[in-house]
Amino acid sequence: MTSKKIIAVFGATGAQGGSVARAMLEGKKYVVRALTRDVTRPKAQVLRDLGAEVVEGDLNDKASVEAALKGAYGAFLVTNFWDHFSKEKEVCQGKVVADVAKSQGLKHVVYSGLENVKRLTNGKLEVLHFDGKGEVEEYFWSIGVPMTSVRVAAYFENFLGPLKPVKASDGDYYTLALPMGDVPMDGISVADIGAAVCSIFNSPEEFVGKAVGLSAEALTIQQYADVLSKSLGKEVRDAKITPEAYQKLEFPGAKEMANMCRFYQMKPDRDIKLTHQLNPKVKSFSQFISENQAALKSS
Repeated sequence: MTSKKIIAVFGATGAQGGSVARAMLEGKKYVVRALTRDVTRPKAQVLRDLGAEVVEGDLNDKASVEAALKGAYGAFLVTNFWDHFSKEKEVCQGKVVADVAKSQGLKHVVYSGLENVKRLTNGKLEVLHFDGKGEVEEYFWSIGVPMTSVRVAAYFENFLGPLKPVKASDGDYYTLALPMGDVPMDGISVADIGAAVCSIFNSPEEFVGKAVGLSAEALTIQQYADVLSKSLGKEVRDAKITPEAYQKLEFPGAKEMANMCRFYQMKPDRDIKLTHQLNPKVKSFSQFISENQAALKSS
C-alpha cells in the first residue's frame, strides 16, 4: 500500500480551515496535518480525535511555516484580514507560505484568495481584504508554485451573526442591511467549502493555475430577507441602504464592507454550477437556515 500524501491545513481550528480539515479527514484519502497557533485549544483536540496530526503553525514565523510544510505534498492556506485589519500583514503571511512552498517543492497549494480589486478598477475602488489576497495569488503564480485559488462567496453564517436582521424602530418587522441594490449576492455555507476543496486536490491537472469562484447560489437581499422571514415567522425587509450610507455606520470595517458590496455589484465570477459539481451536497440558503433555525432565533 502506498503511503498517503500529507496535506497541511493552515487555520485548521478556524471556520474555513476547519471545514477543509474535517472534509479531508472524512475522505480518508490524505494525511491531514492540521496547523494552528494554539495546539491546546479544544478545537485542536477534536481534530486530533478525528485522526489529524495537529502541529503548531504560525504564519508570522517563517521557521514555523518551514517545519509545518516539511514533507508535505500540498497545503490549504487561508489568512484572516479581520484578525488585524492589515493588508500588509496578510500579504506578508501569504508570501512566506508561497516562498516555503516553492523551496520545499510542494505539488499543489489551494489558497483561499480573492480578486485584487484595486488593480481591476485602476485604483477607483479599494477593498483591502480582497486586494491583499489578490496580491498573494499573483505572487504564488509568478514564482511558479502549482496553486489553485478558491475565491469564496459571502458566508451564509454571517446572517446568524454580524449581518443578522435588526428589529426596525418604527414597527413590528426586521431589516436586513447590505448595500447591494437589486444585484444578487453570491453566498455559501463555510461548512460546504471543505468538500469542494477536497475535489480540487483530487484533480490537480484540472485546477492548478486557475482561480475558482465558489458559490452555492446568488440571491438579492430581498430574497435573503424572504427566506429569513419564513424561518423567523417575522417580516424581514431589505433596508435598501446605499453604500454611501453604509460606510458611515459606526462599526470597524463599515467602509471596507461598503466597498466590498460595490465590488459585488460588478458581479465578480463565482461559478455556481462548478461549485455544485465539486460538492454535490452544497446547501442552498433556505436549507442552511432551516438547519440553523435555533442559532438564528437565539442570535
